[in-house]
Amino acid sequence: MALPVYASPLERIWHYTYLVICALIFLFLIAPILIVIPLSFNAEPYFTFTEKMLTFDPTGYSMRWYDLLLTFGMQNPDAVRDGAWWADAWNNAAWIRAAKNSIIIGAFSTLVATVLGTLAALGLSRPEMPLRRPIMAVLISPMIVPIIITATGLFFFYSATGLSGTYVGIVLAHATLGIPFVIITVTATLVGFDHSLTRAAASLGASPSTTFFKVIMPLILPGVISGALFAFVTSFDEVVVVLFVAAHDQQTIPRQMWNGIREQISPAILSVATILVIISIALLATVELLRRRSERLRGVTPR
Repeated sequence: MALPVYASPLERIWHYTYLVICALIFLFLIAPILIVIPLSFNAEPYFTFTEKMLTFDPTGYSMRWYDLLLTFGMQNPDAVRDGAWWADAWNNAAWIRAAKNSIIIGAFSTLVATVLGTLAALGLSRPEMPLRRPIMAVLISPMIVPIIITATGLFFFYSATGLSGTYVGIVLAHATLGIPFVIITVTATLVGFDHSLTRAAASLGASPSTTFFKVIMPLILPGVISGALFAFVTSFDEVVVVLFVAAHDQQTIPRQMWNGIREQISPAILSVATILVIISIALLATVELLRRRSERLRGVTPR
């Protein structure tokens, strides 16, 4: 908010002090990201800035750790980079295999979380729904309960049902963690929804399914997509649940990073972190664009 022209000197001092405080808080929150990104280009196998990096010597920077993401685990990493080399990387590189697992698990868990979360949000948005608050509290509890407790409970439950060490179990576990985000975002979208539209569609002879897909879904779609993106990010970044319920050969990117930190300290982890930061920023930008579109559809001017 701009400072009014009639502001007193004391108000002007507080205004600029407030801006400085906000800038310092923002810098404090983003500092870890700002440090990780340049360190991923370190030519030396260190997690600190070298003298060459501090003096901006080009020889102090390298893409070797990004290249390691492609070659680590390959059978012939030093071969000519032709079609056979890329096939070797696709099939055997540890980081690529972990990325494929993360994307597949994230996609299926997002699909499950989005469908179930949207249905739950539609039910909870109805005023005649009994026990709405207790049900809402139960559904978003995975978001509140410490993740170690959730992972432990899933471990014992999966051990008894045979889902432990299966991809189906991992997908369901990640969907459990993603459903609260879908419920919250879709519920927020439904706050400004005009239910007279559904009654009008019903009075014109539309079936419940037609009303949902032709009236309700187009209006809440930005919230549904936003919730799906949050659910995907939650699945893509999750490591604790995977450590408890996945088999030793079911590696995801966060678990591969965990193993890399525990077994060998390599700046390749910083390269993966940088890529994940870029992906997260892109997803958050998409969520913001969808939020603004949702506000325009509901007749609310975005700030």
